[in-house]
Amino acid sequence: MMNRLAALTPGLPPTARRIAEFIATNAQDVVHMSVTEVAEGANASEGSVIGLCRLLGARGFQEVKLALARDLVQPIQFIHEDLAREDGTDAIISKIFRSGLQALQDTEKALNRVEVERAVAAIRAAQRVEVFGIGSAAPIAEDANYRFLRIGINSRASVDSHVQAITASLAGPEVAVLTISHSGSTQETLAATRIAKEAGATTIAITNFGKSPLLAHTDIVLNTLARETQFRTEAMTSRIAQLAIVDALIACLALADYDRALSTINSTFEVLTAKRV
Repeated sequence: MMNRLAALTPGLPPTARRIAEFIATNAQDVVHMSVTEVAEGANASEGSVIGLCRLLGARGFQEVKLALARDLVQPIQFIHEDLAREDGTDAIISKIFRSGLQALQDTEKALNRVEVERAVAAIRAAQRVEVFGIGSAAPIAEDANYRFLRIGINSRASVDSHVQAITASLAGPEVAVLTISHSGSTQETLAATRIAKEAGATTIAITNFGKSPLLAHTDIVLNTLARETQFRTEAMTSRIAQLAIVDALIACLALADYDRALSTINSTFEVLTAKRV
């Protein structure tokens, strides 16, 4: 990727050349940045950044980041940032658990309490909640949906991009949308959130702290603060922080409508008990 940049840069128009030079000069940082941050750093638009990525033979910015990472970082970092190739079982367990604990502690400090209260109010006011998540965010979306249903909130999870697009287009002012995306740059959930907001829904995002395209289409932001990079295709540490935010949100909602939540929990408990041997 660095060689492609060097070869392509001299013949580019001014804006694209500025972006290419910014990426080449700051390559070590770019692998951790969002497309929004790169656009701001190069004094260009997000569309121009994506246009350059396509000139480089990539489908989008994430693919360029992955290619840069292969040039610049140790292969072991695609598994986890803290690991070394010679680590044994004890070291691996210690590092993984320590990074998970750190993500929880950092997220607790970063989470805006006012935004949590706004999310609770928006969900309570909604007739229906739509939950969006793709890839590693899909299990978090499914868990959030399950937890909403357990406390009596009309909810549905969409983890397929086509279903997300249809669901988003059918949203309206009576719908609250919860989008889960570590990077805030996943094309499918980004598009679905934008469509839902344009349809009049209140949009809520659980996403990692920092600037990302998702923020432009989000009314309420609940930030995780996971140290893991965004050049990997699969999130690890951030999932723990996302689940913690979901747990906190569900607890706040349950206490806000205590009688209804308790009644629904009791009713569903009886149904679920029958499924146990």
